[in-house]
Amino acid sequence: MINNTKTRDIVVAALTHATPYIRMYKNKVFVIKAGGEVFENMGTTKTLVEQIAILHQIGIRVVIVHGGGPQSTRLADTLNIETKMIEGRRVTDANMLKVSAMVLNGQINTQILAACRSLSVPAVGISGVDCGLIKASKRTPVKIGDSTVDFGFVGNIDSVDISVLQTQLDSGLVPVISPLSADGDGTLLNINADTVAAEIASALGAEKLILATGAAGILGNVDDPGSIISYVDIEGLQVLRNNGSLKAGMLPKATAIESAIQGGVSRVHMISYKVPNSLLLEIFTNEGTGTLIVKHIEALSAAEQGQD
Repeated sequence: MINNTKTRDIVVAALTHATPYIRMYKNKVFVIKAGGEVFENMGTTKTLVEQIAILHQIGIRVVIVHGGGPQSTRLADTLNIETKMIEGRRVTDANMLKVSAMVLNGQINTQILAACRSLSVPAVGISGVDCGLIKASKRTPVKIGDSTVDFGFVGNIDSVDISVLQTQLDSGLVPVISPLSADGDGTLLNINADTVAAEIASALGAEKLILATGAAGILGNVDDPGSIISYVDIEGLQVLRNNGSLKAGMLPKATAIESAIQGGVSRVHMISYKVPNSLLLEIFTNEGTGTLIVKHIEALSAAEQGQD
């Protein structure tokens, strides 16, 4: 029982403020992609899953897609396997593919499911291989600068069959997706998790795609952590790419964001898992905590643009 009047007022105000959002988003699909850094320990894992549990409990249909970059690099180092990154994407030879499978399917997916169980979230682990969820083909060598790069066992997505996800969502489950996939011959392929999340969000007709990373959002100046851009559209994102504000791991994220929006996802959010309750604040307040990306700025309401 709450005896403090001020505390009661805060609780009532919070519920009153959140109610329109709950009504708006009930039964809608949110795809949440979380980078591997979120799952470096069970503490940060549970912090994110606690927020996801709230979304699930109020009727939002949540799909989780996870990465595993830091863990893959660490295991590769332990096994004396060289890690090679080009423009934020991992080159995956046969040995690195084994590392990716161990980390993504064996370690991180299971860790997320364990956190979900502790919070009574009915989650189920799945990869792009399962039930033909993601049909992929091996990426052909590409020209980057003056060099031709073979990314190895890295896949390009050919199609997404969301029927298994629809079945799980209709059953009240939370799919937790590893981005590994396979080609028609059963050859495993590693796919960038941002790319997987964008394609799945588009295929599901998701209301939102939310990228939870270590970055606070998209920065106007890569050297200034305080230069977070509150909102931007596709045209503005291209300007940032052209002027060098998007580098390394942010480049594939920008491409995935553009793909999701062009695929029909109206709102993409980039937030930091390090900010307390960042997921809930991004969804249930106009101010948010990170960067909101839309197709055209005109699509934003006055409140979303911070106008009175």
